[in-house]
Amino acid sequence: AVISSSAVPRSRIIVLCCCNSNMNGVTLSNVKKRGTKANSRKHRSVFLPGEDQPDMGAMKRFSTLFSSFRGKISKDRTGNEPDVPASTELSPVEEKAKEQRYTSGQFFFEYLVVVRPKKTKDGIYEPQIIYQFPKKDGMVRFQKEEEEKTLKALTLFCFPEGVNWAPLTEYPSETFSFVLTDVDGTRKNGYCRRLLPDGKGARLPEAYCIISNLACFGLFSQIFDEVEQRRKFSMAMIYPFMQSLRESAFPAPGHTVNIKSFIPERGTEIISLTRPTDSWLEHVDFRTLFKCLSDEEVLQVFAATVLERRIIFIADELGTLSQVIHAVAVLLYPFIWQHTLISIVPEILIDVVMAPTPYLLGVQKSLADQATDQTELLVVDLSEGRKETFIKCMGDEDTILPHKLKDEIKQALSAKNEKSSLEELNRVVPEAFLPFFIKTVGHFAKYIVRKGKDQRGEFQRTNFCKAIESKSTRRFVKTFVQTQMFDLFIQEMEQRPASQDGTGLFDKKITEYQKRMREKAKKN
Repeated sequence: AVISSSAVPRSRIIVLCCCNSNMNGVTLSNVKKRGTKANSRKHRSVFLPGEDQPDMGAMKRFSTLFSSFRGKISKDRTGNEPDVPASTELSPVEEKAKEQRYTSGQFFFEYLVVVRPKKTKDGIYEPQIIYQFPKKDGMVRFQKEEEEKTLKALTLFCFPEGVNWAPLTEYPSETFSFVLTDVDGTRKNGYCRRLLPDGKGARLPEAYCIISNLACFGLFSQIFDEVEQRRKFSMAMIYPFMQSLRESAFPAPGHTVNIKSFIPERGTEIISLTRPTDSWLEHVDFRTLFKCLSDEEVLQVFAATVLERRIIFIADELGTLSQVIHAVAVLLYPFIWQHTLISIVPEILIDVVMAPTPYLLGVQKSLADQATDQTELLVVDLSEGRKETFIKCMGDEDTILPHKLKDEIKQALSAKNEKSSLEELNRVVPEAFLPFFIKTVGHFAKYIVRKGKDQRGEFQRTNFCKAIESKSTRRFVKTFVQTQMFDLFIQEMEQRPASQDGTGLFDKKITEYQKRMREKAKKN
């Protein structure tokens, strides 16, 4: 999520937000609630005791909870940590060629950790880090302590079910991810794969977690496939592969990076990792969303999300929760969800459902009773065999979107079917939802007035709304322009240099739509 700039509190802040998946103590009791104004609108927010910063963004205010939580975590850590290998420098010629193929300054990951539940003296299983690569050297004591707290906090998101673990003989592999957002807005993505190590008899699952600045779930899922293959032989086989990966630059959209690696029985081989051309879709998989919900139900969830309401998703599987929530967030493109998003809420943080600000939360069905005892929210049951999809709702979800535009989305979605591939869905779904925003707010650029070529633009909101001819569309837009996602989008457009107007993907889609409309008018 994008965080607006504001004063930095004395304590360091970190937000842990779970996102996308492929198959996948602290409470709010010590947090007091106050009213505040943000962007000329009233929002209730969550503050730590003693803080007085009414101008903080909603997500950053909520993130203070996690700063308090990290301070309570034990610093005990276990496991061996191999040294960081020396990286090789490229010659000027190689560096120039590399610029065309790689994202500048971006590398695959910062570190890999392995988490496994360990039995404590109390007889319960607590997730602990047993392996980290590479070891972070050269840090002062303060930096090391901060990193240890953060890494320890990650264990709760690798095993969100809490202490209810026991050795298993069978366990399906599952993959999911989460996001860390620091006080300065810096984002780090955590990618996890949980699996049961090869062996005989009952044993405990392990979670492999990669921390990276990059959001590309499909690519990291492929990396985990390679990690899992090597883990079947020994933990030591993972090290050279991850070392080669860490020394490789992250490819630009549409490009490939080749990693040389050795694995017993297969010998030395070249592993090709290709990044999708459409980078804004590389962190999402729409299949689970449309498997769990009908098109009409997806539209009701979309409508509630567009108006930034509190939404809780309920499911048994971690993968279902994280895939659905991240897919819903992507439907908002070109807008970005500005509030709390935790696709898998750890049991220890279940009180987050009491937060008064908007959120998208994923809650396992075993905790559903604790999560649904709230008012003024939408609770969506994704479970198979459910009696009803919407356990709780506001009652107006099917009337929020303008009727004509809603029917157009449904018509566009009819181009997909149950057998549609990921690639087909990545084409059909954006083509269904993106025109909705083009037709409702796509005329925004005409109402950003600049007094000079290099001057900051000023959005004429009243005239922007009046320009809409359809009464139902105008009624919707008047509500939508009050959301933080629209407000932040317009702020970025106001601050964007005039030379960049019309260069973004959304701008280009608007231009294409307007061109089609002009051609259609000429024919008529």
